[in-house]
Parts: sequence; structure tokens; C-alpha cells
Amino acid sequence: MTFDRSIKIAPSILSADFADFGREIRAVEDQGADWVHVDVMDGHFVPNLTFGPPAVKAFRKHVNTFMDVHLMIAPVDPFIEAYAEAGADLITAHVEAGPHIHRTLQAIRATGKKAGVALNPGTPAEAVEHVLDLADLVCVMTVNPGFGGQKFIDMTGKIRKLRQMIGDRPVHIEIDGGVDPVTAPLVAAAGADVLVAGSAVFKGGSVSNAEPYGENIRAIRQAAQAAL
Repeated sequence: MTFDRSIKIAPSILSADFADFGREIRAVEDQGADWVHVDVMDGHFVPNLTFGPPAVKAFRKHVNTFMDVHLMIAPVDPFIEAYAEAGADLITAHVEAGPHIHRTLQAIRATGKKAGVALNPGTPAEAVEHVLDLADLVCVMTVNPGFGGQKFIDMTGKIRKLRQMIGDRPVHIEIDGGVDPVTAPLVAAAGADVLVAGSAVFKGGSVSNAEPYGENIRAIRQAAQAAL
């Protein structure tokens, strides 16, 4: 996939109908999603439990765009290979999940996958300064990870700092948490290009009535693009 900084909308399937993931993934892609975001939680690093490698492998069959797998788990290194084999295109690990983020990013790259590094709201941009050459993406959490539907925490200062630190490196800035047509312009103007949205994409629609997904995706994209 060639690198570009155009706005990409990545619906989080944490907000989809759990009984119908295959059709939900196809529906959001048909309605204009650029990426599909999969939130993996372990009930330990974050207070929730979601998808193991077998679930991700099942999702993969339905994803035609790009599968972005966000590991909110600790320890993370023992599971990298399993999620790579399950079909992730990009695997993101948290700076806070272990003592050796440099080694973790090396391990992700060694599987042939793209590598992302995530920052919780309380973690400064400087925490990734020395691993930017190993990263394809920096994910800025704009909620405390663990649950969908939370209120947006303003991290625009951190995003601007990251954008400056990244310079001309081919590294995406992804925003995860509370993204909607109101918050999307703030993060896009600060330098973000991948916007993860859960409830803001899936609200008002269903697999049998997917047009609202498309309207929601377009509304977020247009609001973000208008700020550029």
C-alpha cells in the first residue's frame, strides 16, 4: 500500500453487531471505509476483553481494504506472531504495555507486517521519539482505552508535536477515541490522517440498512477535510 496523508476513516468493529461481523465489515467497506480497525483487549492492560487471534482470522476473510489490529494487551510480544498469522496488515502495540517498545516494533516488523505504536492520554509524544524510524503509524488515544463510546479527550497539542517530530517520515498519525464530525476537524488540522470511529460510524444503521454508515463516514471525512 503506497503511503499518503489523505484522510482515512477506520471504523472500529467494536461498535458493530457482534452476531454479524462478516456482513458488518462488508457493509462499512461498501459504504466507504478505508481501513477496518480491530480493538484487541485483554481485561488486564485495559478493563475489557475482546478478540483473540481466531476471531481476527475469521474477520480477515471479510476484509478487502486494510486490517488495522490494535493490541491493548500486556505482555504484547508473545502474541505478535499469532495476530500476524491471523491476517493483520498492521499491528499496533502500546508504549505502556512493556519495557521494550523498540524490541516490540522490531518483532512486529519481523513478521512482515506494518508496525504501529500507541500512546495513552497520559503518555507524552516524546515517548516514541526514538522509535519513529521503526514505526509506520503512531496511534494517539483520545480516550482512556477499554470501552467504546467515551468522551473525546483533547490531545491536539500532542498530535502537533508528533507531526513535527515525524517530519517527512512515512508515518501515519492515527486518532482513536471519540472521533465524530465535531472532533475530526480538530485532529485533522493538528496533523492526523487516520481516524478511528466506532459509535459515530455505526449509529443509526444496521447490516440491512447500511446507508447511515455511509452518511456517517462521509460526514466525518468531509469535516476532517474541511479543516485541512
